[in-house]
This record gives sequence, C-alpha cells and structure tokens, in this order.
Amino acid sequence: MRQALDLAREAGESGEVPVGCVIVARGEVIGKGRNSPIASLDPTAHAEILAIRQAAFAVSNYRLTDATIYCTLEPCVMCAGAIVMARIPRLVFGARDLRFGGVRAKFQLADSPLLNHQVEIIEGVLGAAATAMLQEFFSSRR
Repeated sequence: MRQALDLAREAGESGEVPVGCVIVARGEVIGKGRNSPIASLDPTAHAEILAIRQAAFAVSNYRLTDATIYCTLEPCVMCAGAIVMARIPRLVFGARDLRFGGVRAKFQLADSPLLNHQVEIIEGVLGAAATAMLQEFFSSRR
C-alpha cells in the first residue's frame, strides 16, 4: 500500500486526482497505476484500470486469479467491475470514496452475490494517509 501511496503522490503532483494502485501476485508487483485521465485524455485511465492492464500483460492472462490489488481510494463502479472481470480475489483499499465508491460507500459491486465472482474486501489500510492526501489536493484547488 505504501507503493500505491507513492504513485498517488505522483498523480497529485502532476495535477491528477491522487490515486495510486499496485497489484501483487506471488509476492511480486506485477502491475502499477496512477490516475492519469487528464494527461492521457482518457476517462478510463484510472489507477486501477492501468494497473490491471499492466498486470494482465505481465502474466500473459486477462485473469489475475492469484493477485491482490491495493488501491489508495475505494474503486469506482468502473474499476470495481474491472476487478471482478479480471477475477482478482482480493482488494485492499485505504480511503472510502463517499461520492463514487463502487465497493462500499455507494455500491457493493465487487462482492455482490448477484455475480459469479466475489472479491474479498479489506478497507482502511493506510486510510488516514490516503484521506489526508486527497483532502490536501482538493483544498489546494478551492
């Protein structure tokens, strides 16, 4: 999660919302991402999506069945759907996203019993640090 926080810091320094993500499998980082929709002109360029793409390429498989995804912020619905589609078994996130949260705050997509794959969700890991970074970012823009 500390690596994800470093990526979030980089995103914030470049003017993006400070969100970072790291995917680990078998004790090795296989994917990393930081928010970059502004720089890439791509509304899907969330940290989680970029990390999932990199991880899938690294293992030559679109299913990441032995991975854990670490996110500084609760994934949105788009990212939660991608986590489910990639069959990632475990999500660890820091801060809840009270506006757009797709796994706890607004929706419970990733572990919905309506789907054929449910993700184990662990929340609050380094959540205070992730929340402080987000608050600082947004307060500097007001």
